[in-house]
Amino acid sequence: MYVVPNTGSKNSEVAGEESTDARRPTSLADADALDAFVADADAAVVEFYTDGCGICASMEPVLGNVARELDVAVGLVNPRDDPPLVERFDVRSVPLFVLFVDGEPVARRAEGFIPGDELTAWIADHVA
Repeated sequence: MYVVPNTGSKNSEVAGEESTDARRPTSLADADALDAFVADADAAVVEFYTDGCGICASMEPVLGNVARELDVAVGLVNPRDDPPLVERFDVRSVPLFVLFVDGEPVARRAEGFIPGDELTAWIADHVA
């Protein structure tokens, strides 16, 4: 099960409308949470990060904007919390972005900071 971070938002959910928190990056605790998260989404981007990585932290607001613009799920996972993820996704550097479509990884990028328009175009190219 994945965990939605508490953002302190005072927005209330209106019947029939999605909460604004639904398109914020979601913290994923481990491989099971990641698998459940991507299985529940048509398309999802997962950022593999580590604590103390400034570039990783700077990507979170960019990912939130991209998620809202493209209506894709965005997850964040620290592979140090679940070491088998490092091998499974061949994590060599962070941030690493993996795009999932229908629960399967279809593309990956590990180039440091990626501007929002580039990230949006990369996702759109693979989801369309």
